[in-house]
Amino acid sequence: MSPEHTLAPEHTASVHGIAVSPLLACDPRKRRLYGADTYYQESFEQLDALTSDLTGFAHRHAALLLKPDAVVTRRLLPAVNWLADNGFRVVAAETTRLTRTMIRSLWFYQWNLATPERRRLARLFLHSTDSLVLLVRCESDTDVPASVLLTELKGPTDPDARTPGQLRHLLGRYSYLLNLVHTPDEPADVLRELAVHFDDERREEMFRSALAGEDRTARAVDLAELLHSRCAPRSLDFEPALERVRSAVAAHAGPRPDASPRELLETAWRDGVALDPWDTVVVGSKVLPMRQPGRAPVLDGADAGTWRAHLAGLRTPTR
Repeated sequence: MSPEHTLAPEHTASVHGIAVSPLLACDPRKRRLYGADTYYQESFEQLDALTSDLTGFAHRHAALLLKPDAVVTRRLLPAVNWLADNGFRVVAAETTRLTRTMIRSLWFYQWNLATPERRRLARLFLHSTDSLVLLVRCESDTDVPASVLLTELKGPTDPDARTPGQLRHLLGRYSYLLNLVHTPDEPADVLRELAVHFDDERREEMFRSALAGEDRTARAVDLAELLHSRCAPRSLDFEPALERVRSAVAAHAGPRPDASPRELLETAWRDGVALDPWDTVVVGSKVLPMRQPGRAPVLDGADAGTWRAHLAGLRTPTR
């Protein structure tokens, strides 16, 4: 797909930043905000210096973040295999550490939905070990950007809404928070998030590798095995984790025999009981509120249907 050769849309410019093409994001508001976003600017300007076909590159490539929950459950290699089986070739691979600042930067426009409990749980596990970022190229022509296609094939956040064949269904249906993988929604998000993860030097290496069309599956496998070797495997099953939490709280204060999982966690936090971080996340992500009611994200992605309608609108001549 080479949209820049078939479409000639106007860019959304702003006095606060650079112009962002509607071929990179559907929402005009998102384009204005990203044009003024430092991460997006850095990635865009760097890639623009490396290729004359930035828009084509952004449409052909997607990114997959395999988080610490995928590392400890040993699901990195199945994810790499799933990509190949679904028509995506790994063209660059690097590790990243999801620090507190990086978490807030990645989800800056959506984290306004997070409850205090969700933020607390995220802090416990997202920086526990390095994560793996894969830059992938779609091997076939598609009518939507590769990032949009991969996000659709990945499956939703809600475990109960996932279906066989989706990546999240394959890797494990644990909870809303423990979803193992993340994908940037649209081409503009791919560019922005690569700048969140990596400095100029590492990001340029990834761009050059992708532009050369190199198959870096072997590197992805090597990095996956390295990450697995650096931490012990963990089960993220709810019932065993709940029993360990109950035992830890009982040894300290002795909760009511019928105390709910939420009461156990709240008692532990109130009384300073030391809990295993992963057990806390497994239990908490099932029983604590994850999303603030009545709030919408500042920005959201666009699904494949929205993108098809968006591209059709851009192709329609104006009078």
